[in-house]
Amino acid sequence: MMRVSRRGDVDPFIVMDVMEQARALEASGQRVIHMEVGQPSTPAPAAARRALAAALDKPLGYTVALGMPELRAGIAALYKRWYGVDLDPARVVVTTGSSTGFLLSFITLFDAGDRVGLPEPGYPSYRQIMKSLSLTPVSLAADEADRLQPVPRLLKGQDLKGLIVASPNNPTGGVLTRAELAALIEAARAEGINFISDEIYHGLTYGDRATSALEIADDLHVINSFSKYFSMTGWRLGWMVVPEDQIRAVERLAQNLFICPPHASQIAGLAALDCVEELEANRAVYARNRALMLEGLPKAGFTRISPPDGAFYIYADVSEFTDNSLAFAAEILNRAGVAVTPGLDFDPLRGARTLRFSYARATADIEEGLARLKAFMEARG
Repeated sequence: MMRVSRRGDVDPFIVMDVMEQARALEASGQRVIHMEVGQPSTPAPAAARRALAAALDKPLGYTVALGMPELRAGIAALYKRWYGVDLDPARVVVTTGSSTGFLLSFITLFDAGDRVGLPEPGYPSYRQIMKSLSLTPVSLAADEADRLQPVPRLLKGQDLKGLIVASPNNPTGGVLTRAELAALIEAARAEGINFISDEIYHGLTYGDRATSALEIADDLHVINSFSKYFSMTGWRLGWMVVPEDQIRAVERLAQNLFICPPHASQIAGLAALDCVEELEANRAVYARNRALMLEGLPKAGFTRISPPDGAFYIYADVSEFTDNSLAFAAEILNRAGVAVTPGLDFDPLRGARTLRFSYARATADIEEGLARLKAFMEARG
């Protein structure tokens, strides 16, 4: 038998397993309400689809490794529009989804064995990507008293080489204030810790806008994506912003690992940047869905909820019902026909007592899902 590397021994991405279980039920004829996956139900903006259609009769081939210059300029202009930040387009690296950005960032900044802090609950693939790169992910358990958000004291005594922070957060929807984000960046700098800001849910907030780390500092990495706000999950298009002195290092890695991002997706992404009215209409749907969830989940019995200020998730403590969120999610799927994500995906130690509910789908689906959850919980007793 062939020898298998330990680097490939990563945990499954549980939400993808739930998606497959839901697909199997749908294949058998059952209607499933999808509250498991963070995927907008809306298509890519109309102008993005038209731009790609117009390009289909032309050659779609390799672009330069860092992405089409006009797309990088468009992304830089977005930072001016959203944050008032003057960003040199040369610092923008277009990637094949945010996942490629994480790979490029981790490889650029860390050596094998380096300890990198992961506030939890948090996005599970950070941990698995790091393990596959022979890095050492270090759990930083955020407290309920801090709204499950990372705070500077979590960095003390951890001997970290890096820290990755997401705001808005997946799975909680929590948003760091400018002062909170600045305090984390400053604490990391004082400890000699490389800082990575995951901003893929920017644009999806329901009060004050989220602060970009680039409003505070330049000596860090920022990662973003067209998947969430721009409704382009399947197009696999993202970007990162890196310090000027690291552009060439990231470019060499991108050339060799990925050649370039998909040309077709870049054409669509460039057009999507200007679709403000359509994208804001989508956000209004999420805001309506969020209000429905905050009203409907407590009526179904899910009362212990983290403050969801952004993204499109509700993270609920279900410890009064179960200490096995994996089994509980399977029960909800099979008996109620509602797919939800076990918290174990986001917090290996405490996630057995939590669930994540996504409200990214159409409002009618959210209404039906909440009615099903209420009926299920009442029948469960």
